[in-house]
Amino acid sequence: EVQLVESGGGLVQPGGNLRLSCAATGLIDRRDCMAWFRQAPGKGREEVARILLRDDASTEADSVRGRFTISRDKNILYLQMVSLKPEDTAIYYCAAGRPYYGLTWSCETEHWGQGTQVTVSS
Repeated sequence: EVQLVESGGGLVQPGGNLRLSCAATGLIDRRDCMAWFRQAPGKGREEVARILLRDDASTEADSVRGRFTISRDKNILYLQMVSLKPEDTAIYYCAAGRPYYGLTWSCETEHWGQGTQVTVSS
């Protein structure tokens, strides 16, 4: 069984940085993908970034491109966040699944972590 445990959230001032981590255990292999999602109060869940485990190909959402970077080291997934804005305040979730290939590729998530709160406020 896949288990995902996030850490690294907290309170940060606007313009600050945070790095989220997600420790993955269980049956994750090179055919899989992983992703970071977030959900702000009163809003739906939004994919922030995703990565293919076979070659580390990644993509970020337009709303965070240039400020957030997804990466991994073995079974630890990271989300480096810089120049944080109040609108980045949300619960951030780590997810894992299988890639779906169309015109581009998406990560069809099957497993989720419990989430970590990120609050950007002065």
